[in-house]
Amino acid sequence: MKLVFAIVNGDDSQAVSKALMKAGFFATKLASTGSFLSAGNTTFLTCVDNHRVEEVIDIIRQKSHKRKQFVPANVPFDSGVSFPVEVEVGGATVFVTDVERFEKL
Repeated sequence: MKLVFAIVNGDDSQAVSKALMKAGFFATKLASTGSFLSAGNTTFLTCVDNHRVEEVIDIIRQKSHKRKQFVPANVPFDSGVSFPVEVEVGGATVFVTDVERFEKL
């Protein structure tokens, strides 16, 4: 068995959750925050059989979208005014690890 950790942008969380449930996967959702933009994310924890890992990743890939967003620059210019900077946000970060034991009690 494998444990899939998927950190998903908050805007895509509901779509990922619905798609995983529709495909028959159970997931634990944790609220999380990224350190770069301090934006809200959802971390999904899903335990699956080895042969279904790619299916879970494909669902996450299809439902997690990258988008551009303007954020304030960290360093103000000489005038003391900071101008917004365009950055790419969204998508998903996925980790897959081995599971020695899994029980649903």
